[in-house]
Amino acid sequence: MRALWSGTLSFGLINIPVRLYNGVEAEYGIELKMLHNRDLSPIRYSRICKKDGQEIPFEDIVKGYEYQEGEYVVLTEEELEQANVAKSNTIDIKHFTQEAEIDIRSFEKPYYLEPAKGANKPYSLLREALGRSGSVAICTFVLRSREHLAAVKPLGAVLVLVQMRFADEIAESAGLRLPFESEVSAKEMEMALKLIEQLTERFDPSQFHDTYREDLKELIQSKIEGKRPSGKGTRPVNTPSKDLMEVLRASLEKAEAKSKAS
Repeated sequence: MRALWSGTLSFGLINIPVRLYNGVEAEYGIELKMLHNRDLSPIRYSRICKKDGQEIPFEDIVKGYEYQEGEYVVLTEEELEQANVAKSNTIDIKHFTQEAEIDIRSFEKPYYLEPAKGANKPYSLLREALGRSGSVAICTFVLRSREHLAAVKPLGAVLVLVQMRFADEIAESAGLRLPFESEVSAKEMEMALKLIEQLTERFDPSQFHDTYREDLKELIQSKIEGKRPSGKGTRPVNTPSKDLMEVLRASLEKAEAKSKAS
């Protein structure tokens, strides 16, 4: 595995040299290419210069900021880092908090932190202190020329850094047409709580995988073989309010039967 970033995890006056690794597997979905509908020729994207209409190779492309119309200042990777050397090389822990206090909408992408040579002891200290306190570390770091908010917490022997969204990046729910007053009867609520209880179990992520991808592969194979593809499943039918009690009862009976059978 190749490190995406290397720098320092700052914990009070303690500086822990670390390397950052991607915590997400590469995309493994089925790639559907863009084709011309006339002859199914693949369509490619090109880097075209607006001035002369020529395609530009990657090695001839630089990054620039348009400070006024048509006027740019070019910035190299080294100059982007020099904007704030401390920030671009440091995961700066700001404070500690309880994970339950973090809005679930804030979490975005996980990374692994590995201690660099000679950093095992301070790395272990932070990992074990976080574990015993039940806290997560809230920090900021710069990656790909942009500052990010993040939470650091232990997962077994590794410290996991989860990139987060800033508050101003999260869209508010204002304007949605929502039922603010409850129209649910006490009996309906009682049955809903029983259904939740019946369907409650310990979360095991290994139980889940991309079954839609498998169905899509079957459909593609059918078309390759010249067969007429058959769809799976049926479109869900919305539950009318008047039928809610009956559907709750049927759901509960189904869940109880499944529980007894397992």
